[in-house]
Amino acid sequence: MTDSTRPNWNAGDEDVIHGHVKWFDAARGFGFVVSPAVDRDILLHINVLRNFGQGSIGDGSGVALRVQRSERGLQATEVLEIEEPDITADLPKDGPIPDYLQPIDDSLPYLPARVKWFDKAKGFGFANVFGRTEDVFIHIEVLRRFGLADLAPGEAVCLRAVDGARGKLALEVRRWEYFIE
Repeated sequence: MTDSTRPNWNAGDEDVIHGHVKWFDAARGFGFVVSPAVDRDILLHINVLRNFGQGSIGDGSGVALRVQRSERGLQATEVLEIEEPDITADLPKDGPIPDYLQPIDDSLPYLPARVKWFDKAKGFGFANVFGRTEDVFIHIEVLRRFGLADLAPGEAVCLRAVDGARGKLALEVRRWEYFIE
């Protein structure tokens, strides 16, 4: 949509735009959102995402943003909502589904945990549940399933875990603030 079709859209004005994350790189501190409502990509800075309570966001996640047009283009000023991406499209059509992508039993409790380490390049990491000694394995696809892209050492999260073949396995990981809102 161009400025000429948006008579009330002036530099400095803000609108709420719904779109999805094209890509986001927490190490670089920014990424971009695309939306059919605007004619160009929307810059999403990590500080705007952190104000929402997240340090990363998964590619393909749906978002509602407050957006401002500036001399440099469109920029998100506030994240209003994040919708997890649909990962079912990426599941194998034939053959077994990986353990970490199994359906989640609603009776599993959410456990408070702290990230021990996570390596995005390797695609996995570990967290420690408060008051317990065993590590919980976290696969990157579990993060993507819930709209996250990365975890930082020491970051507080809530997770649901089951006993896997090699120990505790996270099936769901949420940002700590998810339960405070």
